[in-house]
Amino acid sequence: MVSLASALTACSRPSTLEELRQEGVLHVIARPSPSVYYEGREGPTGFEYELAKRFANELGVELRVREAEGNGQILSVLEKGYAHIGLAGLAGTVQATDEFKTVPTSLKVQSTLIYNRDAESASSPDDVGERVIHAVANSNHIEPLSELVKAHPGLRWKSHEDIDTAGILERVENGEFEVAVVDSTELALNQVFFPHVKKGFDLNEPQPIAWLFPAQQDDSLVQAAQKFFNKMQANGSLAQLKERFYGHLDRLNYVGARTFVYHVRNRLPTYELSFQETAAEYKMDWRLLAAIGYQESHWRPNAVSPTGVRGMMMLTRNTAQYVGIDNRLDPEKSIDGGAKYFQMVHDQIPDDIPEPDRTWFALASYNVGYGHLEDARRLTEDAGKNPDRWIDVKEFLPLLAQKEWYTKTRYGYARGHEPVVYVQNIRRYYDVLAWMKQPMSANEQLAQSPEFPNLDRDADPIEATPAEAQDVPKSLSFAPPTL
Repeated sequence: MVSLASALTACSRPSTLEELRQEGVLHVIARPSPSVYYEGREGPTGFEYELAKRFANELGVELRVREAEGNGQILSVLEKGYAHIGLAGLAGTVQATDEFKTVPTSLKVQSTLIYNRDAESASSPDDVGERVIHAVANSNHIEPLSELVKAHPGLRWKSHEDIDTAGILERVENGEFEVAVVDSTELALNQVFFPHVKKGFDLNEPQPIAWLFPAQQDDSLVQAAQKFFNKMQANGSLAQLKERFYGHLDRLNYVGARTFVYHVRNRLPTYELSFQETAAEYKMDWRLLAAIGYQESHWRPNAVSPTGVRGMMMLTRNTAQYVGIDNRLDPEKSIDGGAKYFQMVHDQIPDDIPEPDRTWFALASYNVGYGHLEDARRLTEDAGKNPDRWIDVKEFLPLLAQKEWYTKTRYGYARGHEPVVYVQNIRRYYDVLAWMKQPMSANEQLAQSPEFPNLDRDADPIEATPAEAQDVPKSLSFAPPTL
């Protein structure tokens, strides 16, 4: 029989959530990865990290993150109860998570086979042949690879304890590994910086990424996390966070990425100082200003469109007069005019719209005009969505090209799909410039999905890429964080 003292002790023992709140700290162990956790330009970030930070705020406690060397260490730490949550980027369905409690984050991932695009195609299991498939140990890929080998007995694969996803991508990029398997999310976050890496095929259906909790914990923290995710899902915060990290990845195809890198190295240096000095005058990031210039003209000072806009920043005659520019083909004057106009447009955006959405709205306004942007925001609000969030408004901008919608607006018809593409392109260009023009660590990685349409919002074909541009420098092995 249990003694009264023992019974009272058992009844009075605080729950995991109560202990956590008493200490005032949420202990998390995380794997460095662009989709999980990394040190960014302004401190720690990453999709999973941002979720954990919001969860800690919800609980009213401090977040402390311990960086793991790999998934094996995360699993070991959780088994010993030395952390409350593990962020490993693992799907809750894989065998490695069987000994833990899990809560899905709503982000889904697939195991994707990749190969060097200069090598023999690997677009199906039969194409792989005798090539060894490489993968990170203790990852989502072990079970799909095992199933693949069962279905295709001739295939071989090897897992690596000491190599992360960035290392796998680098080795496929330089040809050391002929084929490999990586997470679809991490391929998307890095594709632009590994232009010779090509997607072959997916090994499985999308699987939900999960937070891992020690089995010895009671369910109080797990239930709090489930409630937190339900709340994030219901109020749209989860979708907004996804848009921040993944919403602009559908830009820069293979040719566009190579062309852009070539122009950064060979065309931008002529105008870089002008971008820097002008941006400093208008208190903006010069790389954002340069990204706008590239989207407008590919940094060509004499660019002219059929509609009459011209110069580095492709100013209309009226805009040039408005900002006091008398020669649109003078690159320094054009850059100054573009910066001045963008700053004016940015100042028009309501102050209560937080960054980075305020900048996305300013870019859209720069492209399509403030009146049309306001029309789209009104349509967004009328539909019961948030007119202060880019993720919502970008759904309604394309409607301005449809009669049933633009006839209800104040400013009428607009080619509303253009500002959406415009903003997404500039976000990608900015990300690349932020990395190439500022030293960053290997864990500060970014993003891009392969096989997408032409970069440019105009119908003009991409310029022919010089022979020197065909080989992107090997220094593009790592990438910066998303904006």
